[in-house]
Amino acid sequence: MSFEMPTMGGPGGAPPEERPRRRGVLLPTLIILAVLVGAFVVFTGFYTDWLWFDSVDQTQVFTTSLVTRAVMFLVFGAIMGVAIAASMWIAWRTRPTFMGMTPEQASLERYRIAIEPFRRLLTLSASVGLGFIAGLTAASEWGTYLLWRNAVPFNITDPQFGLDLSFYTFTLPFIRFLIGFGFAVVLLCIMAVIVVQYVYGGLRLQPKGDRASHAAQAQLSLLIGLFVLLKAVSYWYDRFGLATKSETLVAGFTGLKYTDVNAVLPALNILAAVSVLVALLFFINVFRRQWVIPVIGAGLLVLTSIVVGALYPMLVQQFQVRPSELVREQSYLERNINATRDAYDIADSEVTDYPNTVSPPTQTTLNASAGTLNNIRLLDPAVVSPTFNQLQQIRGYYSFNSKLDVDRYTLDEAKRGAIVAVREINLAGIPDGQRNWTNDRLVYTHGYGFVSAYDNTAQTDGQPDFFESDIPPSGSLEVTQPRVYFGELSPIYSIVGAPKGSTPVELDYPDDASPTGQKTNTYTGSGGVGMGSIFDRLVFATKFQDANLLLSDLVNPDSRIMWDRDPLTRVEKVAPWLTLDQDPYPIVADGRIKWIVDGYTLSNEYPYSSRVSLSDATSDSVSSRTIPSGLLPRDQANYVRNSVKAVVDAYDGTVTLYAWDPSDPVLLTWMNAFPGVVQPVSSMPDSVMDHVRYPQDLFKIQRAILSRYHVTDASTFYNGTDVWIVPNDPTVSPAQVFQPPYYLTLQMPDQDAPTFSLTTTFAPQRRQTLAAFMSVDSAPGEGYGKMRVLQLPSNTTIPGPQQVQNNFESDPLVSSQLSLLRAGGSQVELGNLLSLPFNDGLLYVEPVYLRASQDGYPLLRKILVGYGSNVAMENTLTAALAKVFGASPDSGTEALPDPNTPSGGGEGQATPSPSPSTDADPATTLATALARAASAYDAGQRALAKGDFAAYGEAQAELKAALDEAAAAEAQLFPELVPSTAPTPTATPAPSPNASAA
Repeated sequence: MSFEMPTMGGPGGAPPEERPRRRGVLLPTLIILAVLVGAFVVFTGFYTDWLWFDSVDQTQVFTTSLVTRAVMFLVFGAIMGVAIAASMWIAWRTRPTFMGMTPEQASLERYRIAIEPFRRLLTLSASVGLGFIAGLTAASEWGTYLLWRNAVPFNITDPQFGLDLSFYTFTLPFIRFLIGFGFAVVLLCIMAVIVVQYVYGGLRLQPKGDRASHAAQAQLSLLIGLFVLLKAVSYWYDRFGLATKSETLVAGFTGLKYTDVNAVLPALNILAAVSVLVALLFFINVFRRQWVIPVIGAGLLVLTSIVVGALYPMLVQQFQVRPSELVREQSYLERNINATRDAYDIADSEVTDYPNTVSPPTQTTLNASAGTLNNIRLLDPAVVSPTFNQLQQIRGYYSFNSKLDVDRYTLDEAKRGAIVAVREINLAGIPDGQRNWTNDRLVYTHGYGFVSAYDNTAQTDGQPDFFESDIPPSGSLEVTQPRVYFGELSPIYSIVGAPKGSTPVELDYPDDASPTGQKTNTYTGSGGVGMGSIFDRLVFATKFQDANLLLSDLVNPDSRIMWDRDPLTRVEKVAPWLTLDQDPYPIVADGRIKWIVDGYTLSNEYPYSSRVSLSDATSDSVSSRTIPSGLLPRDQANYVRNSVKAVVDAYDGTVTLYAWDPSDPVLLTWMNAFPGVVQPVSSMPDSVMDHVRYPQDLFKIQRAILSRYHVTDASTFYNGTDVWIVPNDPTVSPAQVFQPPYYLTLQMPDQDAPTFSLTTTFAPQRRQTLAAFMSVDSAPGEGYGKMRVLQLPSNTTIPGPQQVQNNFESDPLVSSQLSLLRAGGSQVELGNLLSLPFNDGLLYVEPVYLRASQDGYPLLRKILVGYGSNVAMENTLTAALAKVFGASPDSGTEALPDPNTPSGGGEGQATPSPSPSTDADPATTLATALARAASAYDAGQRALAKGDFAAYGEAQAELKAALDEAAAAEAQLFPELVPSTAPTPTATPAPSPNASAA
């Protein structure tokens, strides 16, 4: 009997001959799986986006933008791909059938043989690849297409061509895109034809005879003719582009100048006509196939572009314009001035002369200015965030934004200014030992509560005077839904919701009375997207690359997932055509917390209007350090409107857009493109309308423009003799950033009642004195947006913010008090330096905050006030005002308005509260007493030097009183250092009249 050994196979027993076949099957399988996985990942992106838009009832925004992108991708991609494929096929189809076997052709023959099996694949790859790139480029211009497709006229014609401005803002950008795309197609086709014709012998570098075949000449002549014809079209539309071209006549000048109208414009007409003639020569050459005439025509076109397009305008500028530039350019400067003021909505700003005659105010003046004096904002929203965190954070996993917001509320039937904030969830504040997936995603899901304090007062210890605070909420605002699921600090995503009757797991707030030490909640709102099914869990697990979403038992059939929760992000997705103000602010309306976001419509193609850099104009000492940048879709603009007010509900994430400026043609155009997305402003609830304010970023842009365009006389504008700048903020170090605008309730000289306003100051160019004060009414109503500019005399030196700050800190008494406050490890923080028009002059107020240590929080301790040359730093605003006005702080109504009497009239009417007082603070008392002692000692020495012994005696009495007060304050601060019986400090007795001065 014989036995045969079995054939040994490869891995898994497979015979060796099977291995290549298995590898041949495995590779396509892996490729198919990779394609399927990639397709599913792409699908999850589109599908989850559609679910997100569906959750805010705005699916048409998603579908309209997606369909528009897709159509432009397909149409323009197909045009490019078909043009490339057709050009290459025609070039191959018309290749020469017989070519002499020169060394050049012998070498190319090897390439032709090598590529012939892959020719169709190469043609297909080139056309598809270039078509794909062209499609992506075209898809990115979907907004340009929608603006052209849905354009609404401005009903304003430009002064040069008589065209409606909508042609420049909506139509011309799309025409430029089409021309640029046409150039790309033709150039790529020319390159493809040259390559194919050369490879197949239609073009020769070393020929015996013609260098190009008849077919190659015809094809290239046609393509070059198309290119030159496109150039003619480009020259024609470049004429209109002169209206939006920036120039260097003066800084920021945009539009046609004298040279443009009288030289460049005729030159472009000539070049367009010459280009058409040259294009015809190339088209004729398709049949004649003689390169001499079209090449001569092309040379003439180049020569014409040099002589007529460049040299002639230069000569006109040099010999006609420059000798009398102002005379030649005056009418064009007027066009620029008028268009710029219209484009930035500053044409109706009122500029009035303001005398700045500083004099002691009378009782009549004080009574008339009560609305301004009693509403001076003393809490700085950029400073007191650590204070809110320390006093109202409650737990480390809650937090407030680094910059708080200014608003106003009707309390006791009067408007009161307020500093407001939302207590948001902060995952970074959870102890490391408690950080896990369950806590991060299902437990710590939302913030809780709204906190608000009066902006013009503080408690005696310097803490804010809250009128809405704590957990559970308590105060005057009646917050019925305090939970914040959508906020500026919300987690990337959270999972909320559960079946009825299940145990709540979402943390509301700590509660010592509860057996678990905390209150929990189950979300019952409509925010977020349902993810109860296995398919939805798989989709979101893929989107967020988190397998726990698929595997966790805590995800239930009623679970909802929330993402893209920041108010700015939500509004940006719903209205991708808006540029958003970078400071959304919270309000309480009808018992719910909401966010208001201001949206702008922009254009960079408004004829004759000067451009501005948005990032430069909106950056200041606050935004540069607390507000992130990067959401602005464009940096240059020359037209802006605050056309939309967006409201985001903090509980369910609902986004509602209101047409704040329904006359804006840009907004109307976008509303045509996305019908139903923006609601009429008449549907805005009154509870929301009460909190609308003039947006800061718009105001910053307008003040940047107004710094030059407050001048309406072309001669003065050209000479640049009255240019303003935004002053630097003197309260930050180094002071090289713009001072931010401030929300204040004040009464301008022509107003009968105080109004909630946004304010700023201007300085002359290259100086830090004061040139003007500007305010804009920020309260909704007939006066909303009214811009007032008080222009100060230019023939006198008026201290600006930088000089006022210097006056504060160089005053001997103020300087010594600040030095003492900074001693012992304490930190002094200077609040916003406020400028207020008062009594035909300017009143300056600056709160002074004190931190006990590096880890402490700022408390309001002193008030700095400046009026004219008078400076004071006191514990209360009333005392400081009395001192700079030259009145006694205890003289009652004879010196200052009664702080307990409501001031009169207007939206900004307020029931004033007492000024902040810090009389109970021994540290402050000690610093003040020592400063008084130093001042009294110096006064005594000066009196002694003059031989004025009566004044010397008064100074010694003041010195003794100051030392007694200092000793008492020191005893309160350091009782352990004071013996049971201490000698009473004594002052130096006054010398006899005959004593030597030495």
